[in-house]
Amino acid sequence: MRAYFNLFDFRQKVDYKTEVLSGFTVAMTMIPESLSFAILAGLSPLTGLYAAFLMGLITAVLGGRPGMVSGGAGATVVTLIALMQSHGVEYVFAAVALAGVLQIMVGVLRLGKFIRLVPQPVMYGFVNGLAVIIFMAQIQQFKVNTATGMEWLSGQALWTMLGLVALTIIIVIFFPKITKAIPASLVAIMVIFAIVLGFGIDARTVKDIASVSGGFPPFHIPSVPFSLQTLQVIFPYSLVMAGVGLIESLLTLNVVDEITGTKGRGNKECVAQGTANIVNGFFTGMGGCAMIAQSFVNLSAGSRARLSGIIASITILIIILVGAPIIEKVPMAALTGVMIMVAIGTFEWMSLRIVNKMPRADIFVGILVAVITVWLHNLALAVLAGVIIAALVFAWESAKRIRARKYTDSNGVKHYEIFGPLFFGSVSMFLEKFDVQNDPAVVVIDFKESRVADMSAIDALSKLTERYQKAGKQLHLRHLSEDCRTLLKNAESVIEVNLPEDPAYKVATD
Repeated sequence: MRAYFNLFDFRQKVDYKTEVLSGFTVAMTMIPESLSFAILAGLSPLTGLYAAFLMGLITAVLGGRPGMVSGGAGATVVTLIALMQSHGVEYVFAAVALAGVLQIMVGVLRLGKFIRLVPQPVMYGFVNGLAVIIFMAQIQQFKVNTATGMEWLSGQALWTMLGLVALTIIIVIFFPKITKAIPASLVAIMVIFAIVLGFGIDARTVKDIASVSGGFPPFHIPSVPFSLQTLQVIFPYSLVMAGVGLIESLLTLNVVDEITGTKGRGNKECVAQGTANIVNGFFTGMGGCAMIAQSFVNLSAGSRARLSGIIASITILIIILVGAPIIEKVPMAALTGVMIMVAIGTFEWMSLRIVNKMPRADIFVGILVAVITVWLHNLALAVLAGVIIAALVFAWESAKRIRARKYTDSNGVKHYEIFGPLFFGSVSMFLEKFDVQNDPAVVVIDFKESRVADMSAIDALSKLTERYQKAGKQLHLRHLSEDCRTLLKNAESVIEVNLPEDPAYKVATD
């Protein structure tokens, strides 16, 4: 059944059957992950499920990217573990709410656009690192908690787990060749569930992680002192959580944009993420952000609209309220197999095919981001390191490209036409191009094809002007921007500036 209107977006065509089935599949994969991250942080399992429900529902309705799924993600929860251990869950709820406020401010101030400054190698590293993390998290399902700690499965339990995971992967791979009307991931989960239940196979289930039974998320004002001291405690954690959440959400948005060939709205997504986290803070959720694995599950199942995210969230709530006895019997092997296929699909295999065609610096950046993501599980640090190194490489390459075309006109005036940006990295090469002692009495430097970018460049112009002044020669700077002229007051007596409109250098906005 198809219709030419969509919830909150009347321009999009929606396949309702695909959206509903996709939502069910996403819900099945979100539950164990949300439970695992909550337990990892020392929180109640229901805190993770409430986050999955609230984050998913609010961002599905208000977000800037239909088809993208948000929930109780590990990237944000990890940032709160230390706060949980030192001050308790009430401070965690307060920090989550404050992080939401910070994210809304980013969206309102339209700062989400700056995610577009993240280079492609960083994107490759981000996605590949997450794919490895998703895969490694599934390997942990082959371990069991014993009195002496976590140990690998062995014997019959190991072979049962391997067999069920392998069957799940086979179904996910080959079922689409039969029909794409039903998501292969959902079919795989249902088949494995039926096999385990029908043959009475002894296999680990969702219940082995934690109980998923509960009620509606209760309204709860965090029980913390409303004081400056409390703010000093939670603000650093909120700031890191807000940053990590927005980086992962906006990078996921970009990846989904590439997959779907459409364009999301970054600033709107920032506001939606912030709103969802504020609600989490006041309804006992652990907060979260976009979940790239679940987003890939959603997209691979055929979803392209908001409805699947809404269905997934409502499904999680229904499971919490009445469906726990059934969902707790779902074999972990089925969910593990689905997530392994998600990891394989998440990995940018194209980055391996073109690695010999990429600049060495880009290869290094991509590998570095992936290693930091996998090793430290710190997405914000990984992306920041990648962006900084990519920026420094770009600065170095740009510094080598500045050049000057020199000629002397019929009046004996020497002209230097500058090409390339003048900034901190290129000032040394720029200054080396001038022969102050042998130049004629009048010299013109034309910046029509250049751009004075920073204070280092302005300082270099000031020094150059002083050199010509001491040599008794006059220097004219043409096509120089007005901010440079203002800052060069110490040399204005010998500088003649022709000031047309400078081109505007702006970052693209939504």
